[in-house]
Amino acid sequence: MKNLREAIVVAAASAGEGHIPSALSILDILWVLYDKVLKIDPLHPTKPDRDRFVLSKGQGALGLYVVLAAKGFFQHKDLDTFATFNSILGGHPDRNKIPGVEASTGSLGHGFPIAVGMAMGLRVQRSSSRVFTLIGDGEANEGSVWESALLAAHHKLSNLCCIIDYNHSTDRALLVGNIAAKFGAFDWECISVNGHDQNELLAALTRERTNRPLAIVARTVKGFGCARMENNPEWHHKAPTPEQLPALLESLR
Repeated sequence: MKNLREAIVVAAASAGEGHIPSALSILDILWVLYDKVLKIDPLHPTKPDRDRFVLSKGQGALGLYVVLAAKGFFQHKDLDTFATFNSILGGHPDRNKIPGVEASTGSLGHGFPIAVGMAMGLRVQRSSSRVFTLIGDGEANEGSVWESALLAAHHKLSNLCCIIDYNHSTDRALLVGNIAAKFGAFDWECISVNGHDQNELLAALTRERTNRPLAIVARTVKGFGCARMENNPEWHHKAPTPEQLPALLESLR
């Protein structure tokens, strides 16, 4: 994983922008999804029988990009162009440009409803494919998140899994409290895991399905894997300078 963390930091430093801590927070989740769980072919990423993944917290796009590159959805050298004018890789993911991206996201609270719609559509088509979406705890401040949760539970969308990146980034603004209990109150099946323990993540993501949608609360650390960034608000949306980059790379694990 260290090489993926390094790719995130280097890409942001080169571009002079990017939400590095958010990308690091979700990296283990994304890796387990694309390495072990999702039924999707990098060479044919639009096959109808594929599973779908929607990164609702689009500001974590660098985490998604390094995983997609590692899995062969596009060339690794494309990461060098991150956030440049002609790049396919913008600050938020664009479904019209990037192979493997199912939804253009970034306006918080939008990706989760899209995922619910996908799950409903697949249900109508009697497809066995699943839909996974990843939201942030700060994003859970959006009313559309809870409207979507209600709708998914009402229709018993057992083909839908919502992963919550609970890195406490929103605590200073608004405490969201026990998110698992909240989803449970909305009639979702819920489980809480260590969001950096890949074995726990895999067990949760592949558990036997019920007749309800699944919410996985992933307890994470913002900036995980970079000692100088972990839980440090200074780095929320800050790119390393050339002078800072060597020390940051040295602090990666």
